Amino acid sequence: MTAPAVSISEQDADALGGDDSILMRQRRDHARLDAMMNRCLSEDLPPGELDALWMDIVQLVFSHAFAEETVLWPLLRRVSPDGEELTRQVEAEHQAVNDLVARIERSPDDPRRAEWIRQAFALIRQDIRDEEDELLPRLRTAFDDRKLRRIGAAWEAVRATAPTRPHPGVPRRPPGNALRGVPLSAFDRLRDLAPGSGPAARRASLAAAGVAAGGAVVLAVRSARRHG
Repeated sequence: MTAPAVSISEQDADALGGDDSILMRQRRDHARLDAMMNRCLSEDLPPGELDALWMDIVQLVFSHAFAEETVLWPLLRRVSPDGEELTRQVEAEHQAVNDLVARIERSPDDPRRAEWIRQAFALIRQDIRDEEDELLPRLRTAFDDRKLRRIGAAWEAVRATAPTRPHPGVPRRPPGNALRGVPLSAFDRLRDLAPGSGPAARRASLAAAGVAAGGAVVLAVRSARRHG
């Protein structure tokens, strides 16, 4: 790929539409992921923290990617002549991460787990670079600051209620990802609850997650159509 503009990693908040723009929201998530991955691989990480940190990374990776695929990439395909090619490549990266993390989740005692985690982190870092250097600068070119902030709000709403675990069979594009991913989001968030939660709390969380996820996706898709 050849970068069409300056990477968003090299620009300040004013140049990217303000702190609430989609570009700054993306960059903050990417920086948080990078810090967590570095911590996960550090030699001084206490053994008891590894599993919790890994789950934090997994939850952020999958909610972040689902929101991108629901809100951002359909917009990019509308406004950029090479949007189809670019988003297809990033979707393939997302699928590769999905498949690898699913393997890690299925095999907690496999001696190859540590190597698989390093491979997953390498894929995630490549995905971040492609997005910040290639895809997201095109949104900066296509939309003014106000629209970037509105897109950011829609993306955040979807991210907050998106699936948080790998689901290799879920399509990467709307509407299929929403139809199959939103119900799974509710179950993911049920599993993410603290182990001590009682049955009533788990049922309430499941119902709330399902309603919120469905509403967020509907609102985001409508917003994306307006921006397109």
